[in-house]
Amino acid sequence: MDFNDTQTSFNLPAPGSRTEIPAGLWAKCPACGEVVYRRALEANLSVCPTCGHYHPLTARERIKQLTDPDKKGFTEMAGNLFSTDPLNFAGDGSYPRKLEEARQKTEMSEAVVVGKAFLDQRRYGLAVMDFRFMGASMGSVVGEKITRLAEWTTKRELPLVIVTASGGARMQEGALSLMQMAKTSGAIMRHDEEGLPLIVILTNPTTGGVTASFASLGDIILSEPQALIGFAGQRVIEQTTHEKLPEGFQRAEYLLKHGFIDAIVERKDLRATLSRLLRDFER
Repeated sequence: MDFNDTQTSFNLPAPGSRTEIPAGLWAKCPACGEVVYRRALEANLSVCPTCGHYHPLTARERIKQLTDPDKKGFTEMAGNLFSTDPLNFAGDGSYPRKLEEARQKTEMSEAVVVGKAFLDQRRYGLAVMDFRFMGASMGSVVGEKITRLAEWTTKRELPLVIVTASGGARMQEGALSLMQMAKTSGAIMRHDEEGLPLIVILTNPTTGGVTASFASLGDIILSEPQALIGFAGQRVIEQTTHEKLPEGFQRAEYLLKHGFIDAIVERKDLRATLSRLLRDFER
């Protein structure tokens, strides 16, 4: 076989031709700027192999990580609930358009997915928020779905696990959004009165009304490293108090040191940690 035959067998491009690389093969880390092969990033649970930066997971990716792989691993509940525009926000139909754009982008009905879950054959209720859907802001449907799940686990005497990520209350629903803070907290209180555990897993970012309600009510509160957790933003707090905030304020490591959370768990260890907690809470 001469060189020309070798060229043919390997289908080498002709000199000066351009080979197109399929889109989506690579991802750029926003922290270190490293370009990472997307499959390698996904295999590492979306943690940058160069600098350790935590890329966000979708709700479906998180559910896959925290449930058994068989068909019983996760069964969605209340997936047919959709937000409307009860206040006719802005009067121009912009809110319904944003909702539809978010549904198309995420293939989700709302910013949280809730359902019946199994992990290592232990049954529990699981809610996972997805920041891609309007910043995982909490409107009426988000509050309703979390409340329904809390009531379902209370009735069946099961643990409840909530994975949070949110920019806070959904401004397009005004007071109806703020009401969800009390509504979800009430359902969780009834769950607690039955002696049932709530495990909260905080991810980056968890802020606003979500932090000020169910995200802070866990019997066990875990967080991923470097997650931003707080109510108001740092600039707002500094302008209100006229004080300079400490370094790393509102990051998981600072909050662990000051007793707001119980542990920081790396993503690779989260499944095993949750399984162990569910085992310890078994009745």
